[in-house]
Amino acid sequence: MPVADEDAVVGLVSVRVGAATFGVPVLKVQDVIAAVRIDLVPRAPVEVAGSLNLRGRIVTAIDMTRRLCMPPRSPEQPHMSVIVEHGGELYALQVDDVGDVLWLPASSREPTPITLSPEWRQLCDGLHRLDGELMLVLSIPDVLALSPPLSAAA
Repeated sequence: MPVADEDAVVGLVSVRVGAATFGVPVLKVQDVIAAVRIDLVPRAPVEVAGSLNLRGRIVTAIDMTRRLCMPPRSPEQPHMSVIVEHGGELYALQVDDVGDVLWLPASSREPTPITLSPEWRQLCDGLHRLDGELMLVLSIPDVLALSPPLSAAA
């Protein structure tokens, strides 16, 4: 078993979705962009807001309020997209706000609380305690394991 480095740090991009704070592993983040035009994708999973064009690449946009089973964001409410890479593809995680990159001691990471809702628990990979709040660490592979598309009515 490898020995944990007491001086190891993890980089997390802090984001807000609703009233909750989440951390996105900085090594997965490719870019952060303001709201852009999103084209709808027919028969896509409910979490998929659509697709966008980022410097000539088609990027799947994930509505994090839907992915986290939260009330939908109003159309006039501003949002931002955190562009992440997974499996050679780019995805835009639509969030309410993007904060700073936080460099935290790896040793301060705690397990995901059992009291967290099952929908959130399956998407998170631990937490860090910040001043006055908790930051849940998003597991990007789990966030991108989307529900199957809606089937057509028979």
